[in-house]
Amino acid sequence: MHTSATDYDRVSAWFRGHADDSRARVVEFTDRQAAEHFTVPHADVLGSVLTGFVTRGKYVRSTFAYLGWRCGQPDDPRAAQAAASLELLHAFALIQDDVMDDSAVRRGAPAVHAQLETWAAGRESVRQPGAFGRSAAVLLSDLCLIWAERMLREADLGPAAMARGWRVYDLMRAELAVGQFGDLLNEASAHPTLDDVLDVARRKSGNYTVRRPLELGAALAGCSPAITAALGRYGEAIGEAFQLRDDLLGVFGDPTVTGKPVGDDLFQGKATTVIVAARELAQDRLATELRRLAARRPEHAQERVEWVRQWQDVIRESGAEKWAEEAIAARVDRALAALRPAVTGFARDALVVLADQATRRSA
Repeated sequence: MHTSATDYDRVSAWFRGHADDSRARVVEFTDRQAAEHFTVPHADVLGSVLTGFVTRGKYVRSTFAYLGWRCGQPDDPRAAQAAASLELLHAFALIQDDVMDDSAVRRGAPAVHAQLETWAAGRESVRQPGAFGRSAAVLLSDLCLIWAERMLREADLGPAAMARGWRVYDLMRAELAVGQFGDLLNEASAHPTLDDVLDVARRKSGNYTVRRPLELGAALAGCSPAITAALGRYGEAIGEAFQLRDDLLGVFGDPTVTGKPVGDDLFQGKATTVIVAARELAQDRLATELRRLAARRPEHAQERVEWVRQWQDVIRESGAEKWAEEAIAARVDRALAALRPAVTGFARDALVVLADQATRRSA
């Protein structure tokens, strides 16, 4: 299934416009909530940090949710607000994820807990800025979780639409938490299997990034079972491909584009699909080299660059990079086949383009 260059450009322009509209909605809503709730002394720092954070997002999930709506209903600003609310849910997930991973950078800027630590370090009354930053970030993420639901509820799509949507919304949130727990288990394990890691990728990112947002939009719109099923199959496949691309970027991505330090996943010792695939595919000399690299964490920046380059060489030689690229391509093919013949018109064209953009991206 292909789109013409004209359709690709048209959809790309729509995507940029929709992302800008969603961003404006989230920032406006966040500012209103901050004005209402951040009334204790110095709480204004939470509002400024959060506004900066949500401004830098790519707005992928809200776009998929709105396209789910467009599979059954015309443009509607209420649905656009409902879809945009997922970006606050995503903010909740990312802020906590960075605290759990002790990751200092997100979206090309200091992570939320790092920003709050810096703020606290400038105040003599705060004795442990690091602990303060992590704790304040967790509280701010909790507010994002609460506000996400409030923004969805205040979209005012009516009781029938919301009754259909809550089941998907609750499932998405539960899957996110359980997937995160699975991620913790894999990282704590000395030898997680590729099947285990792929299962977490499916739960934590695949469903959460594409499938459930699409299904939520479709549920709110009252789409037919055939359309919802097609979106589910498409969403599962593209979501997995999205995570596989993310894992490749975690090893091979350009930090000036990804906004994260070079080889960040490697330095944090994450059990991503690409890293675990390399361990399973590597034999003899390569397996020994992987164990040697995993056993050390260089302290100096230049040493780290060379260490990451060695990782990259071994991962390529093991065949893991090739495996991941082939897995992405197979999932894209499966996703596009799932759209036929249930999804038509602009929604289909947009999903075809987004399948390409979500899986060939560089950031």
